[in-house]
This record gives sequence, structure tokens and C-alpha cells, in this order.
Amino acid sequence: MSIYDSLNEEQKKGVFTTEGPVLLLAGAGSGKTRVLTHRAVYLIEELGVNPYHILAITFTNKAAGEMRERIDDMVGYGSENIWVSTFHSTCVRILRRFIDHIGFGTNFTIYDTEDQKTIMKDICKRLEIDTKMYKEKSLLAAISSAKDELISPEAYALRAQGDFRKMKEAAVYREYQQVLRKNNALDFDDLIVKTVELFQSDMEVLDYYQERFRYIMVDEYQDTNTAQFQLIKLLAGKYKNLCVVGDDDQSIYKFRGANIYNILNFEKEFPNAVTIKLEQNYRSTQNILNAANGVIANNVGRKAKRLWTENEEGEKIAFHQFETGFDEADYVAKDIRSKVREGMYHYGDCAVLYRTNAQSRLFEERFITASIPYKIVGGVNFYSRREIKDLLAYLKTIDNAMDDLAVRRIINVPKRGIGATTLSRVQDYADENGLTFYNALKMAEEIGTIGRASAKIRPFVMLIQSMRSKLPYISVSELLQEIIEETGYVRELEAENTEEAQQRMENIDELISKAVTYEESEEEPTLSGFLEEVALVADIDSVDETQDYVVLMTLHSAKGLEFPQVYLAGMEDGLFPGFGAICAENPTAEIEEERRLAYVGITRAKERLSISCARMRMIRGETQYNKVSRFVKEIPRELLAGTIQKEKMPDIPKPSMMAKNAFSAKPMALRRTGVPEARNFGNSAMKKPLDYAVGDTVSHLKFGTGVVKQIIDGGRDYEVTVDFSGVGVKKMFASFAKLKKL
Repeated sequence: MSIYDSLNEEQKKGVFTTEGPVLLLAGAGSGKTRVLTHRAVYLIEELGVNPYHILAITFTNKAAGEMRERIDDMVGYGSENIWVSTFHSTCVRILRRFIDHIGFGTNFTIYDTEDQKTIMKDICKRLEIDTKMYKEKSLLAAISSAKDELISPEAYALRAQGDFRKMKEAAVYREYQQVLRKNNALDFDDLIVKTVELFQSDMEVLDYYQERFRYIMVDEYQDTNTAQFQLIKLLAGKYKNLCVVGDDDQSIYKFRGANIYNILNFEKEFPNAVTIKLEQNYRSTQNILNAANGVIANNVGRKAKRLWTENEEGEKIAFHQFETGFDEADYVAKDIRSKVREGMYHYGDCAVLYRTNAQSRLFEERFITASIPYKIVGGVNFYSRREIKDLLAYLKTIDNAMDDLAVRRIINVPKRGIGATTLSRVQDYADENGLTFYNALKMAEEIGTIGRASAKIRPFVMLIQSMRSKLPYISVSELLQEIIEETGYVRELEAENTEEAQQRMENIDELISKAVTYEESEEEPTLSGFLEEVALVADIDSVDETQDYVVLMTLHSAKGLEFPQVYLAGMEDGLFPGFGAICAENPTAEIEEERRLAYVGITRAKERLSISCARMRMIRGETQYNKVSRFVKEIPRELLAGTIQKEKMPDIPKPSMMAKNAFSAKPMALRRTGVPEARNFGNSAMKKPLDYAVGDTVSHLKFGTGVVKQIIDGGRDYEVTVDFSGVGVKKMFASFAKLKKL
């Protein structure tokens, strides 16, 4: 029996079509890795191709290692001559040999992220760049994006004409590249860019590698950026025996520079290309695949294909619509425990997938109280994330300044220019005089060994003392928001303008929601009580770290994985797809990217898929009323076990029900929804009159246009309820909403 007999007909075409350009459109779970490995074996054993002439490129070291292992097992002797590696590893090998042809030494250094940050810090200082306006991370992100698109510093400067910010970035980009060249160094983006530059400038070197790699295979082609595409196009330019494998429906890394048009326009770049569709799925039930097909069919920018399977039809997709995110997390925890008790699944068979990292918090807390072992993949435990630990350290210092660890953590957050030597001398003074570290900071002006550094310490101490004085009058959530405002923590993240910064801001919003939830659940909420509750929830050391645990992860992290039971949570417009996509300048393209992410999530399920959403969800301490995600509505109704209930306006109390004074008992409606109360500190004159009324159409910077449904005078501020056409009902305070009448 031949090893090729185990392949289906389309897989065989992918293996046996070896000459010329080939596009393998490999749907989710269609066995693309088997095709690639069998193709390599076929080239060597059946066609007599020397392994030396084969190049297989993928994105991760793990994927390259797995492919290498499979090929070695199947081919045996001689297979070591095949190049199986990542894009970056391939380019390093080429540049180590020939980079001197473009002015670098072959002993060049590769700079990692920390090296890049150090260089950027020096450049900003030298060019007198205001790092409050131009964050170092933001500048590095702009440079990386330019390199992904093969835009040189000179070209960047030309495009920046008339845009002051872009011109600043161009100047930094030019200086950054000059420093790298001076240091005979490359960053990771340069590994691709400089290889392309080498090939374009030296035809002899290009010809050498074109002769070397007569057969080229590229995995996960939908994730390539412009620079990677150009690299492959140059290498395959002579023999054109290029086989790319990918799925445009799983192109979800636009934020990392992936260009979906590389796969969509493959036939235009290679007019004689043969396109083979791998549509038979070996992973999921037919109902799950039908749901995925129903959703992704709504994308216009895609190549038509439809997944099918010989597996059983399977159960319908379970759909649950809950009142709150807490109810959703509670259901998931109970359902997992039930299935494990009944012997249907082990914990390790279950995965909870969500759109943003911040969503993990509710599930983590519920799993801990239910003694369900879990592991966060591609992320960090919510309370272990840097921004959360920073803000909790502020709260701990305000509550109990004897916690030296907390004080030390935040003394330079944000940066205050207090050096390690100064802190060491403060600690010495504290030790000598039997003081806590914080009390020594309060006496900084009396510590003769630190000199002028005491002036840098004073603002920190004043901030903590000021916050302490407010404790009797403000809630924990308000204290937390004042810390964020006074320290400029979120402003710094906003200035970075990176994907990581956005995720960190979402985590901070979730911490505020946690504080509001705590206040709603306690008769006499206190800062000490909040910190105690968080400490108990955050303590996951008791979780049994065996291999049998539920996996929590974002949808981006889930790509390439599969689980018998998948819970797809938070399926609401405004969360998934997110506001950023709905309100983008080009919403069609952004929504299509989000829809591909939904498709990835659905196709992770092998046997059972549970989709859930909440009518009310707390974001940044305020309750938002979200509609069921449009992606759920795109699933054919006959596939859903559960009803999408008719959406209606939430019950909103009449003004007469509202408390006239913020220090009186909290209104029932606010207790129920979790919206933070508006406190009146006797300065109601600060409240500005509204230029809109109930029934008016207004616009919001993030949510778009909507109609005002309710306005309530809460004392210090107006509480406004708006039904937005794109994202549903939102309840917000007027001073923060900044609504404009249309």
C-alpha cells in the first residue's frame, strides 16, 4: 500500500502537482501539513529531486520542527539537506554568507526588543523628542510597519510631507537605521528587508539561491506581509515551482502586518497558477462546519470554498443569552463541571475562547471558586499582569504604606527619575531609624545623603497622602480612577498607540469593573475589603497544575489548536466585533477581519460548540447594553439550539426614583446594573448644561450616532442613556461621553 493512498483526491492533487505555481487553499482542519510533508517525500522519492533543492518555510520554530520531524521520518537518509525553517532563520543563513555585498559585516548582531528600546531611548534624547507625545514603543511600531511594507526611511519621509507627526517618525526612522548600520546590527524586521535588498541589488547572489531552491513550499501563506511576499517572489522567480498553502478565511493577523491580498491575488502575480481547494475537514462535526460556513460566507474579500466532513452531523450549536457577564461565566463553569462529572470530558478537553485578554477575569474568578483547574494560554493571569499589579500596588500603598514591596513597585510608576542609588540610601535611612520605607520617603528632606533627589520624592508622597485623605469620601472605583488620572497611567498607554497598549487599557477597564462589582455586592465596601477579596481570588497557587486543565485563551492565540468542547464567550456587538472595528474609517475591512476571527473560533471545536453572550456587561465600571453579535445572527437558525431573543430597551428608572444626593442610599436601578453612582461633593456648579435632550440624535467619538432615550440628573453629573444604531444601548455620564447634537 502506497503512503499516498491515505490522502483524499484533492490532497493527492496537492502532492502530485509539482511544476509551476500552486495555490493550496487549505480550509480549517483539512490536513495541510500532511500534504506538505507528503509533497516533499514525493519530490525526492518519485521525481528524484535532490533534497538540496527543496525549501520549506513556515512561521514558527515549532511548526518548522514538526515538519522537519515528519519529513525525516518519511524520507530518512538525505532529508537533512532540505531547508525547513522559519522566514527569519532562512534569511539569517543567507545574510551570514552574503550581507557584506550590501555594506554590512557577516558577523552582524541581531537586536532583540530590549536592544531596540535602548536605541530608541537614546535617539529620542539626542533628537530632543518629547516621549510624552511620541512614545518609544509607538515609534518602534511605526518603523516595524514601514519595514513590513518595504518602505525605506527616505520613502517614509516623502510620504510624510505635510504631516508633522509622520515627519517626526521619519526623522527617528532615519536615525534608527543609521545607528543599526553603524553598529553592524539588524533587528528582526531587517532580516527580511535586507535579504530582499540583497537579492534586488546582486543578481549573482539571487541566481545562486534560485538555483539552490528549485522547489519552494510556504506554509500559512495568508499570514505573510509585503516584505515576505517579495522575498518569496524573488526566490521563485526563475523556476516558479512555488507551492503556497494557506486559508484566506483564517487571515487574522492584520495588526501584525499580515497582508491578506498576498493570497487573494496569488493568481494575478502568477497567472499560470493551479488552485487546489482542500475542503474536506477531519476535525469537526458537520453542524459545526455549517455554522462556520454560514458566518464566513458573509465576507466579500475571500475565495469561495465550503468545508465538509465525513464525520457525523453532531449536536446543534448551543446558544445561551445571559443577563450579565457573571451569569455567563457561572454557566460555563457549571457546564464544564457537569460534563466532567458525567464522564463526557476531562477538563483538558474544554477551552474557553474570548476576544480580549481582559475577559479572562470573570472566568478565572469563577473557576477558582468552583475548584476547576485552568491555564491561560498566550497570556498572564489577570491579577499578575503588569498594569493590574501596578494599580493594585497604589491601592495597597494608600491602604497600608507598611507594604514596602508595593511602595517600591510604584515609586517610579510613572517615571519620576528617582534612581536606584537614591532608593538604596532611603532604605538605609529607614533601617537605621526603624522606619518603614514609605515613612522614610516622607522624611526624604531630612536624609542628607540623597541631596536634591528629595524634590523628586516629594510629589509621590503628596499624591499618596492626598489619596488617603479622600478615602472616607470616595468609593474604591472612584479612588482607582483618580489614581489613573493623577498618574497619567492610561494617557501614557494611549500615547503608545500599540496593540499591546490597547490590551493593557482593556485590562485596566476590567479592574475598574471589578471594583464596581465589589461595591455592589458589599453593604459596607472598603478599600481593605476590596484588596482582601482580590488577594483571595488572585491566589491560584492552590490550583493543581496537572495536564488536565481547562484552557482559557484569546481567539488569536487559539489558531491552529482544537478541542472537543469549545465555549465561545462574549459574542456581542461592541465586544466581538469590537467598537474599534464597527466605528473604523473602513468598517467593512475591519469587520471582515473580525469575522475571520469568529470563523477561526468556531472551527476550533471538534464535537461540541457553545456560544454565549450577555445583555449587560460591565466595561470600565459602567454597564453597557450590547446586542447579540452579528456573527451569531449569521449562523443559520436551524443549527442553533437556543433562541436569539428579541432585543428591547432595558428598563430605565424615572427621574423621581433617583437619589437627590449622592451620599444617600444608592438607587435600586444603579445597584442592579452596576453603574457607578454620581457623587455630589457640593460643587454641582461644575456641571455644564446639556445642549441636547431626550429624542435628539447625537454622535459619540467611539460609538457613532444614536438617539437619546433618557437623561437623569445624578447630582454632580447627568446620566445619559443612548441607543446607538451600531452598538446598542449605552449608559454613560455626560461629562465623559462628550456627546454632540446632530
